[in-house]
Amino acid sequence: MHALQPKILGVEAALINHILVPLDGSTLAECVLPHVSAIAPVTNARITLVHVMEPLQESGGPAVDPVEWHLRKQNSDKYLEQVAGRLNDLGILGVERMILEGNPANSVVDFARSNNVDLIILSTHGQSGLSGWNVSSVVQKILLRSYKSILLVRAYLPSSAEMTKVHYKRLFLGIDCSPRSEFVLPFAISLAQFHNSHLILETVVERPQSINRLPPSGQDMELFNKFVEKNSQAASHYLNQLIAQFSMKDVKITSHVSSGDNAISVLHDMAEESNADLVLLAAHGSTGERRWPYGSVTTSFIAYGNTSLMIMQDLPDSEIHQTRAEMAVRESKGH
Repeated sequence: MHALQPKILGVEAALINHILVPLDGSTLAECVLPHVSAIAPVTNARITLVHVMEPLQESGGPAVDPVEWHLRKQNSDKYLEQVAGRLNDLGILGVERMILEGNPANSVVDFARSNNVDLIILSTHGQSGLSGWNVSSVVQKILLRSYKSILLVRAYLPSSAEMTKVHYKRLFLGIDCSPRSEFVLPFAISLAQFHNSHLILETVVERPQSINRLPPSGQDMELFNKFVEKNSQAASHYLNQLIAQFSMKDVKITSHVSSGDNAISVLHDMAEESNADLVLLAAHGSTGERRWPYGSVTTSFIAYGNTSLMIMQDLPDSEIHQTRAEMAVRESKGH
């Protein structure tokens, strides 16, 4: 087995020039604002606040009162103006505002794709309130269809009612030693430098599975242990080289290699134990399929993670395969 070599040195970081912040007017949705004020200075990106006005009636119902609609739109714009002012008070200047009309998820996705948005900062829940689901249905749709980098903020976590900047003391980064998983590293380093954060790198070596109804024999166990030991040594060597590359960045970095029967489960446990303020993942790792917007690890952290989550999308939207449903809708519209 060849020694794993980090590829990050000399690789350009994914540029974040445009950040989109969807808001529905609820306090839950506004939990993203402290994170906006924490991320924006690191990227120097332009910020667009967007609010989607949904139609007032079902198809075939009574016509919308144009006066009422105009008043709603005015109130929505005033709300975004107030939020922009609060961000301005924290030094985030030049915040843009946009009122959209239509289905919330579709409107956000279409705007993101049409306006070169690089990062969407989303609250897991909004106007419909908290639920037993880890993310609301609207957020789930945006996650699956936008094909953008996402900062997902857990609305159910305790947070201050006042909008103050988040200080990321501990950043947890799951990495599988592949060039694809390294995609998130440049941003993680920049974030750690800005916030003087402790960056924790975690790699999990999964034990091989035996296709046998009976318990593995002693010989099998010896073979499995050798496999895990060899891969753990290779991962440790890789992480040490990675840390050495960033030794001059004035960032506190520690690394850890774990092993277990299920890599995703172990990674969740380690993220919880780290007490991190933010988990950072590339959308795909070494085995990530291009036909899906996220690999299995990232999908699991979206659905079951308990910490705010930064997902860096390593694939351009043109390389992510459309689902059958997407293709059928496009064909029905004549595209």
